[in-house]
Amino acid sequence: MLKTSAVYGGIFSPEENKQVDAYDLDRVSCPVLAGSLIVSRMNTKQHLGVAAAVGQGFPNLYLPDRLWAVRFNGAEPRFVDWWTKTPIYRSQVEAASVGTSSSMQNISQGDFLEIRIDLPDLETQRAVADYLDRETARIDTLIEEQQRLIEMLRERRQAAIEEAVSIIATSGARLKHIIRSVRQGWSPQCYSWPADGVESWAVLKAGAANGGRFRPMENKELPEDEIPRLEIVVTQGDLIVSRANTRELVGSAAVVEGDFPRLMLCDKLYAFSLDESRADSRFVAIVLGSRRWRDLIELEATGASHSMLNISQSDIGNLPMPLPPVDEQRRIVSHLDSETSKIDQLIAETQCFIELAYERRSALITAAVTGQIDVREAV
Repeated sequence: MLKTSAVYGGIFSPEENKQVDAYDLDRVSCPVLAGSLIVSRMNTKQHLGVAAAVGQGFPNLYLPDRLWAVRFNGAEPRFVDWWTKTPIYRSQVEAASVGTSSSMQNISQGDFLEIRIDLPDLETQRAVADYLDRETARIDTLIEEQQRLIEMLRERRQAAIEEAVSIIATSGARLKHIIRSVRQGWSPQCYSWPADGVESWAVLKAGAANGGRFRPMENKELPEDEIPRLEIVVTQGDLIVSRANTRELVGSAAVVEGDFPRLMLCDKLYAFSLDESRADSRFVAIVLGSRRWRDLIELEATGASHSMLNISQSDIGNLPMPLPPVDEQRRIVSHLDSETSKIDQLIAETQCFIELAYERRSALITAAVTGQIDVREAV
């Protein structure tokens, strides 16, 4: 039986399925047929109404009750599939969606069938579908190449970090020997939107240290009826460490840069104050983000679920940290800043290029299905 994720991204993925036992098999009767449009009728707001055309039949794949298989008379399924990728279609789905929770919305069959679509003649529909199949494939190939470039740049960036911290041994003095104090935050019920942490009070989210960079806007605004806790406000130079996160992100470390007098820690973050005469906070954060220390952190992290692991203050404090003199630490940080800033600039430019390519793809789809492009002339 298909999973609802089989249409995520607007592409049909038949491998997204699960086995059905003999009892359930007797109760399913809707196989996936060629020429169908598979539509998500119940899902999160993001995925509600997402659709994908089926090119070939799968007689041994069946639909769950959260997916529809729509077939058409007088319409090219691929054209309708492309239509569902436009803002015109998305706005109609959102207007027709119902549900008491933002995490689960649904659309009725009657409301779905009332969604308006302007169909040209069948020959034009096929020409548009062929044009978009070809042109979006070119854009998708270009996007994939740029995404591979970003991965290569990130690998190069990480290699520079690994080389810089290769002088540090994974034995000897411990991190706790250079820690002056540690604070842990608080997680009240907050608004879903962020605040600036300067004029308005806010609580950081667990992802504020992801990627080794402090992200002050990863926060939620504190409601007016909650009393702020001054003792957990972050201060410039604090070493922020994620105590609870996924295996890949637990123990992520970053240094607070800037003044945020109304930005507080959440209970999934630690803030370590280090002995500045012996340790540069940014250097320590770099070491903690290197592969050897990531292995140590992941080894110490505990939890019943891969999606949420924890690491204690004592386990972080007991990580090896035999540091060179602080002047040498700062020299290494300065060198890394010079090396990684060039790479970061290339990554940012490539990400911008990808965003523009996605915008171009979306605009092309809308223009083609609404007749703004004469696809026969384009060919």
